[in-house]
Amino acid sequence: MSLFAIGDLHLSHGADKPMDVFGPAWENYVEKIKEGFSALRAEDVCVLCGDVSWGLDLEQALEDFRFIHELPGRKIILKGNHDYWWTSAAKMNAFFEKHGFDSLSILHNNAYPYGECGAICGSRGWFYEESRGSDHDKKLIEREALRLEASLKAAGDREKYVFLHYPPKYGGYVCPELLALLRQYDVKVCASGHLHADSLRMAFNGEYERVRHLCVSGDWLRFKPCKIL
Repeated sequence: MSLFAIGDLHLSHGADKPMDVFGPAWENYVEKIKEGFSALRAEDVCVLCGDVSWGLDLEQALEDFRFIHELPGRKIILKGNHDYWWTSAAKMNAFFEKHGFDSLSILHNNAYPYGECGAICGSRGWFYEESRGSDHDKKLIEREALRLEASLKAAGDREKYVFLHYPPKYGGYVCPELLALLRQYDVKVCASGHLHADSLRMAFNGEYERVRHLCVSGDWLRFKPCKIL
């Protein structure tokens, strides 16, 4: 069993949102995703770091979830800033069960065991582009920190691997509240997405405060999931 991650699939089987307008990297990207996932085995786990579907609700995202379900491996999904279909965990899990999508799970205020001693943790995170003013920002940052900490606590004593949508470090920007949690809980790896096109030049890949950071945006990876472990 291996652990993989990829973000920002931006599927649109049920929505009119062509992605090739964003540059040549997105041409035939659905086929590239299928080819990229072909390296995974049934027992592997892949965390999808947000922005998986352009669907505006679960029903509009149905065919995107079906596509993801049919890819090899178990897929664990967290929220991105464009996942407008996102609702309560109970409703999403019930929707997956109704349609037989037993390879899909939701990462939201929880954690999943990985192997004998590891745990998959995560949340959407926070990014400076969400800024609307000091009071608004403070509330949202505190909320995201609480969600990430709930996930980290749910992992117990297991070694923790964190997955976010927004990168906590990007160029000269850092999110101190989330980075502090990574330090506090001795997180080993933090993978995130969200970045595309020119912004990928500012992506941080490397070690920072004893945590290995990875950019796993789909177009950065050429739509081949990144092997974490």
